[in-house]
Amino acid sequence: MKYSIFTRTGRPLSTSDPGSRRTRPSRSRWLSTAAIATTAGLLLSGCGQEQGDSNVIDYWMWDTQQLPAYQECADLFEKENPQYKVNITQTGWDDYWQRLTAGFLADTGPDVFVNHVSRYPQYADLEVLMPLDEQEATAGQEESEYAEGLMDIWTGADGHQYGSPKDWDTIALFYNDTELKEAGVTPDELGNLEWNPQDGGSFEDMVAHLTVDENGVRGDEPGFDKDNVAVYGLGLSDPGGGNSGQGQWGPFANGAGWEATDQPLWGTEYNYDDPALHETLDWYFGLSDKGYMPKYGQFNQDDGTLSQLMSGSVAMVADGSWMVPAYAGSEEFDIGTARMPEGPNGTAPTVINGLADSISADADDPEAAAEWVAFLGSKKCQSVVAEAGVVFPARNDSVARTEEIWTEQGFDTSAFTDPVDEGETFYLPITSHGADVTALTTPAFQEIWSDRPPSGEVLDPINAAINDLFLTEEQ
Repeated sequence: MKYSIFTRTGRPLSTSDPGSRRTRPSRSRWLSTAAIATTAGLLLSGCGQEQGDSNVIDYWMWDTQQLPAYQECADLFEKENPQYKVNITQTGWDDYWQRLTAGFLADTGPDVFVNHVSRYPQYADLEVLMPLDEQEATAGQEESEYAEGLMDIWTGADGHQYGSPKDWDTIALFYNDTELKEAGVTPDELGNLEWNPQDGGSFEDMVAHLTVDENGVRGDEPGFDKDNVAVYGLGLSDPGGGNSGQGQWGPFANGAGWEATDQPLWGTEYNYDDPALHETLDWYFGLSDKGYMPKYGQFNQDDGTLSQLMSGSVAMVADGSWMVPAYAGSEEFDIGTARMPEGPNGTAPTVINGLADSISADADDPEAAAEWVAFLGSKKCQSVVAEAGVVFPARNDSVARTEEIWTEQGFDTSAFTDPVDEGETFYLPITSHGADVTALTTPAFQEIWSDRPPSGEVLDPINAAINDLFLTEEQ
């Protein structure tokens, strides 16, 4: 089966006009500034292995679940290319980016690394990434071999390709099947809900019904005690997923007509001042006020919604397809998946994202690095990734095997794939100043969840400050 990725309106994504690229900041100026901010991180992270052996390709990644599959790919690559040795380093998410920045500063970073769409625009602007289209081994990658749209994501505003697609993921509902049965709810009912910001629609009705207080009274029954809840209908551990609410409110806001930026890729204006977003957030976090969703700080954010569902503290959560293997580990009860609810605009959208492999501009041997990246995107390696059953591989010819594995584990993969087939997906913001945007929005979403002020009062001035970043850049 071949999957196509489109914007929410169903139009295929296209890259920006290469001629529209803005003047990039000086890399040396950025590195000097970044050195001050990350010196302590460099010392603490312990990254400092000297580069220089061109026969060794240093490859960095953060996902422990995917490490075995990529080690197998490395072994296969070395058999076909005995002149090279691939050295894989895995580091946790937070330390990973600190260590990567420090590596760029000290020239001790990787030759190839796993990249994320929230990070790569800044790296591309700062010229620390090597354009893959300028390397012989990766220049010939066929866009048609990958899920449609993935190559567009990793094409910079200058028209160069900075990442080789490795996988893709979407967001759906994970639910505790025992809780559903006790509530008299079927999976089909859960997967065919609608919502609106006025009264929450049938989705809020479902969340209320799945909520149970310590006396056994459900959220939609008389006498429900919202201050003493045993099982919440909907879990939540993070207020915003950085700047887009990827696994939280993002799908709801998009279903209400909100789009994060003025164009799908490389936008120059954010829309956090959109009333559609404000109405969505006020409704969404209002579920906590009603006792249907945890309050801010009630659960450890670092544990995520996984621990909430696995502990029986919540009946369902919204999470990414990359988490299927983790949820499949439940021994207490069966966990299933269902599609996100339909919004006011008549769609049931989900965020879609895709990781990629990038080459450092300071790679010891660019040709060797490109050979490794090309192999990572090949059918041979992607088949290994598919067999691991951890993520949806980027290649169209490898996805079916992952679907088979997840289906055997009892997970309905259509909750993740149907929105893709139907063109009801949207992307995380891909713009310059991503780190600055996240730094401004993260505490804002925390405030909206914790203190419950009107969303517009918090986000309107922040949106103006964010958009000023782009105006300053143009001057």
